[in-house]
Order: sequence, then structure tokens, then C-alpha cells
Amino acid sequence: MTQTDLARCAGCTRQTVIMLEQERYVPSLSLAFDIARCLEKTLEEVFTPVQEK
Repeated sequence: MTQTDLARCAGCTRQTVIMLEQERYVPSLSLAFDIARCLEKTLEEVFTPVQEK
């Protein structure tokens, strides 16, 4: 799946997908669920919480 395909499926922009991949953007819960659904994965398989130091 391309970044463009994922963006279209999840209803966001390709730039948002790029920023997610670079860990420069934290998606809303709604977008996170949409991305997981598009990838046919669970939310936990796609996203992991950031551990605070």
C-alpha cells in the first residue's frame, strides 16, 4: 500500500501519513482507528504508546 493509498483510505493527506511515519505527528484516536482499519490490523499492532522518561 502506498502512502497515497493509505491517506485516501483513512481520509487524511499524504503529508499526514509521512509525518506519522517520521513520528512527528500524533493522530487523533479516530484517525488512528481509521488507519488500523485500512491496514487490516489492530490499533495495538499499528501504534504503540510513547513511554515518558
